Amino acid sequence: MTDTSDPHAPVGHAPEPPADSKLTRTKRDWARQGKFLTGRLTRPEEQRLPPGQHLVRDWPVLDLGMQPRISLDHWRLDVTGEVDHPVSWDWATFRAQKQTQETTDIHCVTTWSRYDNRWEGLATRDLLDLVMPRESARFVLLHSYDGYVTNLALEDFAAEDALIVHSWEDKPLTIEHGGPARLVVPHLYFWKSAKWLKKIEFVATDKRGFWEENGYHNHADPWKEERYSDEE
Repeated sequence: MTDTSDPHAPVGHAPEPPADSKLTRTKRDWARQGKFLTGRLTRPEEQRLPPGQHLVRDWPVLDLGMQPRISLDHWRLDVTGEVDHPVSWDWATFRAQKQTQETTDIHCVTTWSRYDNRWEGLATRDLLDLVMPRESARFVLLHSYDGYVTNLALEDFAAEDALIVHSWEDKPLTIEHGGPARLVVPHLYFWKSAKWLKKIEFVATDKRGFWEENGYHNHADPWKEERYSDEE
């Protein structure tokens, strides 16, 4: 077991959390309540498609006009901020973490939805168990290799089916869709699922990201049509 609070400890490792840590107990409560699940898991078929959305079979590509190419040799993911055990992983270390598969729907604010996407990656709850957010951590900032930033409440980041994915439909995630790795939080509009993930920062106070500063809703629940901010 390696304590990464030691500045001389190897980068990319984190100790295992106590079996009955506060975070683990909270996770159990969330699981029992079925919080934050999407698609068929908690909604009848007639309520599966959020209002104002239409189904597509392809996967439209939307970005800020730049698709950064990050070689696996140079890719890193830093997890920093209000956590007991920050990590900085290279690709091999990231892939060596526990892997989870999920099939979820995705919903874009531009009104398209796509059902039954098969993902593989690191569950955000498993990441939380490794880095152990402090009591002060209430929000998460996602930083991307293209400079994009978006924000989430900690409970949204910790959703049951949220993943940091490297594969879609049993193939490596392509560059245009955010590869090598991106966040996927299915219960929110997809701009919250940051592509080309570079850093995950746990913070005590909320800070709006790119689209949130440019008129989009701060929370982004598709079933409430939280597309645009109601603030002047």
